[in-house]
Parts: sequence; C-alpha cells; structure tokens
Amino acid sequence: MASTAPVLLRLLATSYSASAKAGQIVRDVMAKGDMGIIDKGKDDLQTLADTSAQRCIIAALSNSYPKATIIGEEGQSNIDDVPQDWIDVSPNEEILRQNCPKELASIREEDVTIWVDPLDGTKEYTEGLVDHVTVLIGMAVGDRPIGGIIHQPFFNNDGEKGRTIWGMKGVGMGGFTVAPPDPAKFIVTTSRSHSNTKVENALKILKADEVIRVGGAGYKVLLLLEGRAHAYVFPTPGCKRWDTCAPEALLNAVGGILSDTHGALYSYDKNIKDVVNAEGVLAAYNTEYHKRCVDALKE
Repeated sequence: MASTAPVLLRLLATSYSASAKAGQIVRDVMAKGDMGIIDKGKDDLQTLADTSAQRCIIAALSNSYPKATIIGEEGQSNIDDVPQDWIDVSPNEEILRQNCPKELASIREEDVTIWVDPLDGTKEYTEGLVDHVTVLIGMAVGDRPIGGIIHQPFFNNDGEKGRTIWGMKGVGMGGFTVAPPDPAKFIVTTSRSHSNTKVENALKILKADEVIRVGGAGYKVLLLLEGRAHAYVFPTPGCKRWDTCAPEALLNAVGGILSDTHGALYSYDKNIKDVVNAEGVLAAYNTEYHKRCVDALKE
C-alpha cells in the first residue's frame, strides 16, 4: 500500500514513525541524566536530545524522500553515522489508508519542504516540565503548511509513553479527538518564560477569563485542540517556522487558524530568508475566536 499511496500521505506516515523514534531518544537522554546543555543565546537552549532527535528524524526522512527539502532547528545534521536503531521508516498504516484530496494527490516529493523541531520546549525539558515537550514535523507545499505531526514523548498512553497526533488539510486528524472550548469562557495561552511588556499588554486587551502560561508552540496548540484554551497569543518575535509549521497544519486540518498577530499568514517556502515569525503568533481554535483576537489587538 505504501508504494501506491500519494507522496504526501507516505511522507506523513513515515514522519509519524520517525517522530515516535525521536521521542524515545528524548526520553532516553533524560533518563541517563546528562543532557549536554548548551546556551545558544537569548535564553535559547540546546541539549543532546535536540541534536540526536534531529539526526534521527532527518536520517529517516532523507533516506526515504531524498528530493524533499528538510529544514531543522539545529541546522545541518551529520547523518552518516546515525545508529540504525535510531532510524524507523515504517509507515503508519492508518495514515496510508486515508483518502488524499485530488489537489494534493499529484504533489511531487521535490515540491515538499519539511520543517523539523526535534524538541519543542527545550527550556521546559531541562527543568523537568516534560508535559510541555513535543516533537514537531511540518510539511509545506509552496508557502503553505499542508500536513504535520505533533508527538508528545512523555504522554502517558495507557501505561506506555508517547502520543503521536497527525493532521493534513482535506484529510483530517488522527491519534486524537478534538474538543471544543467552553463557549461561556475565553481562555488564552501564552509563553511561560518569554513574556514582556508587549505580551502583557495584549493579554490585558483581550480580557481573558484565564491565562495559561506554558512552554512550546506545539503544546500551546494542543491546548487549543483539547478545548482547554480558545486562543494562543504571543505578539512578539521569538517563534520560528519550525515551531509553527506542524501546529498550523494540524489546526488548519480541523478548522483552526494560525497567523501573525495582525492576521497575516506566514510563508513556509523553502527559500524564505528569515525564519523568525517576526510579527508574533496568534492561533485560535476556530476563525471566530481568531477574528475576535485580531480585531481586539488592532484597537
């Protein structure tokens, strides 16, 4: 079945397995106790788990899809000596069985850009806040995100560690049941460790009933999909395309939206010169809550 499925479904199915293997590496590094923490500057940390998980993902995807462009947070990765037990290219069968929309079925391997954040929420990882940690693999065609994976390495799944959620435009979402937020409240999630005056002013303008401060773009978007928050607001630079490609793809798959704080969509084209989300991030469970935030922040 794998050989006959459209490229995008095959790539998403392989990314599913690669993300789970990366999650295992993230857990193993923590269990050994030596994280190998490096400060990249401006409170931006890197650990052995970040670099090892990225090598694992890129080795799996580049071996299977050599014509696709892969851009990872940790820069160029040497995959020549990646251990074989780090590489899992077995596709997820549930994804392969999905019906691919006609407009996506003809997409070629070389048309796809893969944005990888091997460990989203590194600061929280080093502090033991492992619920905030995710592995993100996003797929873009042209400038738009089409599909994505959010893997939670430390999620307790019926006694087993790890949960993998996938989504694709026109296909839907798997590994997860989306829940709407309480319409009687308005709850906003934002960063726990990168706040500033601009962020705090935006939160005051939005007049949220509750503000949930957590780490990682992936985890914040999961709060939206779980119905625990209505919007994710961070009106300042900080996030980059590898932070938001997969989360945006999953939101789009179920009617949500992610943009800058003015409502403009970011480009995920492989040739963009600046990967920083310079105008911040505004994501919402649906277009109604998104418009509410955009309109309020314009005033």
